[in-house]
Amino acid sequence: MLAPLGDFFCIGHSVPGNIATIPFTVSSKEGERHTFGGTAALNCYLQMPFDKRARIEVENQNDVPYGQYFYIDYELYKEPLGADTAYLHAQWRRELPCAGWGPDIQVNSPEANVPNLDGAGNYVILEATGRGHYIGCNLSVTHFQGSWWGEGDDMIFIDGDTWPPSLHGTGSEDYFGHAWGMQANAYPMNGSALHESVMPGYQVSYRFHLVDPVRFSHSIRVTMEHGHANHLSDDWASTAYWYQTLPGEPLSVPPVAERLPLRPTVAPATARDAFSAAPAPDVALTDEMRTMRAAQQERYARYRQDRDALLKRRSEETRRRSQLNRDQALRIRATFR
Repeated sequence: MLAPLGDFFCIGHSVPGNIATIPFTVSSKEGERHTFGGTAALNCYLQMPFDKRARIEVENQNDVPYGQYFYIDYELYKEPLGADTAYLHAQWRRELPCAGWGPDIQVNSPEANVPNLDGAGNYVILEATGRGHYIGCNLSVTHFQGSWWGEGDDMIFIDGDTWPPSLHGTGSEDYFGHAWGMQANAYPMNGSALHESVMPGYQVSYRFHLVDPVRFSHSIRVTMEHGHANHLSDDWASTAYWYQTLPGEPLSVPPVAERLPLRPTVAPATARDAFSAAPAPDVALTDEMRTMRAAQQERYARYRQDRDALLKRRSEETRRRSQLNRDQALRIRATFR
């Protein structure tokens, strides 16, 4: 599995909402919910089989310190897992922008009514080889036209399909279990983690195939049109979830600069958005003002020094506790055998 932390838990655009799905829950308090970079409690209930070992890593690739706490529950079995065990996979993808042939054409207008009879140019949610079953995805869209981002058909090609695909839907909103657009509802299997009515131009949708998995024996390619026959040039990002037997193909994600979300702006600007770290150029500073600003800068420098020392101590303590957790796990495993 390889995905940005938030996107794995259905937080697109770095903007958390509150959802209660069967595989994931996100709980964000007021003041953090629907804000860029807001914090949230994240929970995943998908089964993650492992045989000899499991390793879960969260890597901070930001230049700002990051901390979290976590719980991981697991079971040990005396017999090894069978060769036919399907292991959980997850992968994040993005296209910015999608290659659209008519992004200036209004969605659902007569000029956009162009047939797509091969699926070429569709946004690819998942492409995998092997044997397994697809269990769903989340999709984050930043829409630039100012109208409606959807109407693109979902097309799922299984085991070497050419045309037509094994599964061909009637529109993106229909695939995500809604109709006449996406509604601001979050259900156990489908819904909006972030609705465009809350943050215009930004939508996060999800759909899980837990009771209707899409099975494949050799390969699968899950795609969706971005607009009618791919006419829109929006920003699309997705995380796909599936199980398959091993070995699987290596997973990768783009570098940090290509993963950063386009930060939403809201008009009129809030006081926080309008804040500037420097005084306005036409303000004349008195000696007292300069003294106070210098004192503030000195105090902040001391604060940063103290904060860095605290973070260092916390980091060392975290490493110590992590080693204790590993030692305990090894003792339990040795006793279990």
